[in-house]
Amino acid sequence: MVARVSITDYRGRVLLDTLVRPTHPVQDYRTTETGYTAGSFANAPSFQDVQNRVSTIIRNKILVGHCLWKFLSVLGISHPAIETRDLALFLPLRERLKQRSIVDLSTLMHYFMGRNVGLHYEDSVEEARATIDLFRSCEEVFEGSIHSGEWPCELPPSTYAEYFS
Repeated sequence: MVARVSITDYRGRVLLDTLVRPTHPVQDYRTTETGYTAGSFANAPSFQDVQNRVSTIIRNKILVGHCLWKFLSVLGISHPAIETRDLALFLPLRERLKQRSIVDLSTLMHYFMGRNVGLHYEDSVEEARATIDLFRSCEEVFEGSIHSGEWPCELPPSTYAEYFS
């Protein structure tokens, strides 16, 4: 289930920021972490409406994110793998941190950008902007690898393969 979807453009301008009406009863809104209560979703659009809006926005675009397989799978959307730039899977960032596994966004932002993300509560716009800022800082390396015929990322978990076309 997804509570909020936020998408920014290359410069961090918000293209979409919406709550999503729950499709199942919610047991715990995690209000202290999210700031949401049951009333927050009273006028939220349906899951299908948000899914359609996201599909339209990302169609024929390069999708930049952190753990994109989670984003795509929770929305039930697929996207061409060659048109994704997933910083959670980007090997040069991991190598600089001497990590073999996925490094969370807050650690990447703190180490590479000197910024703290998500200190007070989860904010998907803040996370989207942080991700695109981090991408812009390493875009030349990322795109240079792709243009030279190399893929600079680890593959996402195989159980999510259906979300990459």
